[in-house]
Amino acid sequence: MTLDQFRPQINELLKPLRPYIVRCGKLGITPNLFSVAALIAAFAAGAAFYYKQLIVGVGLVALNALFDSLDGIFARACQMEGKRGDFLDHVFDRYADIFIITGLFAGGAASWEIGIFALTGVLMSSYLGTQAQAVGVGRYYGGILGRADRLLLVMIAGILDILIPGGVFGLAYLGWLLIFFGLLGHLTAIQRFVYVLQRL
Repeated sequence: MTLDQFRPQINELLKPLRPYIVRCGKLGITPNLFSVAALIAAFAAGAAFYYKQLIVGVGLVALNALFDSLDGIFARACQMEGKRGDFLDHVFDRYADIFIITGLFAGGAASWEIGIFALTGVLMSSYLGTQAQAVGVGRYYGGILGRADRLLLVMIAGILDILIPGGVFGLAYLGWLLIFFGLLGHLTAIQRFVYVLQRL
């Protein structure tokens, strides 16, 4: 189970905000604006991690998560949902993953081997989640590790590295997290692959 599966409940909790969101839509604000803001926040987060500015990086990851959720909420509230926006959102999400994870291992949280392991796990699990929709099974967020989980875990590990420098066995908490991303990312990809294959 991943946090992505709780999207309907989150949308329900945010219903009281919809009138204000609709007003923003009438002012010309579009969901794509939030998608672009999320991408910029992710790029800046990756740069902050590269330069070892953990507090800034964690804050920018939180901003990425916020803007990434707002684009979908805004699109539904203002009835602006469409294939173009959905496509843009998914492309930007993958680039956001690349910026953040590359920033982490390029900044010294772990070796490049661990970083590539984490990056491929994340990209493959995300790819299979959307590829399920492309082949007619429907978008699938199942498995162990989803994007919302990853963003939350980056924030937690980043805070641990700020509060308890030195990590465990010589590896930063964010470095251990990259190993975790690699293992569970590939496992999630396999789970999603099997799920989709069984329904084709």
